[in-house]
Amino acid sequence: MPPPVPGAWRAGLALRLRRHLVVKVLGVSAFMWVFFVGYFHTLSHPAFPVFQMPITSLDRLIPFQPQALVVYLSLWLYVAIAPGMMLTLREGLVYALWTAALCVAGLTCFYFWPTAVPPSSIDLSGHAGFALLNGVDAAGNACPSLHIATGMFSAIWIDRLLRHLRTPTVLRVLNGLWFAVIAYSTLAIKQHVVLDVLAGALLGIAFAALSLRRWTWSDASLSR
Repeated sequence: MPPPVPGAWRAGLALRLRRHLVVKVLGVSAFMWVFFVGYFHTLSHPAFPVFQMPITSLDRLIPFQPQALVVYLSLWLYVAIAPGMMLTLREGLVYALWTAALCVAGLTCFYFWPTAVPPSSIDLSGHAGFALLNGVDAAGNACPSLHIATGMFSAIWIDRLLRHLRTPTVLRVLNGLWFAVIAYSTLAIKQHVVLDVLAGALLGIAFAALSLRRWTWSDASLSR
């Protein structure tokens, strides 16, 4: 295969980001709305008593860091990157279906095995944003963490798309770092415990691996 043309990745990335932009924005917004409907339903109507997740030694070592809330909330921007990089409507639809399957798997787990993070003694009244967070993303629906599962799924997909476009390695490193700090933030703000994070990561890896095995690229000339 001939070597890539220097800078060609910029044109390929720009093309992918602007293609069907309005549809992508509306589609991602609608997907998130539907997801939260299902999320709150399972949170409010568990099939069985809620199981309290155990705290590990690592959880005790990580202090509460309220400033990590900004990073935690950045997930909702992060998960929009991969669908934003899809070239065709078919690619976007297939990606959305795999993401939906991941979310359904997580919500099914929450319904039949409801879990919650142990109550915290931390006074959150003096920390901006936490009252809203607790109203939108309560401490239930803990394991597997869908925050981590969707983040891991996105991280793997973004990495694959960047490799597909032959972008500089630094972009892939930044992608990995962004996911890493999001994962850490879930522990730093005490929204999840370590076991939630590990289970969510495994769920995300499983669905990313399955989806990539069955994926076909629309612009095969750019792939390696």
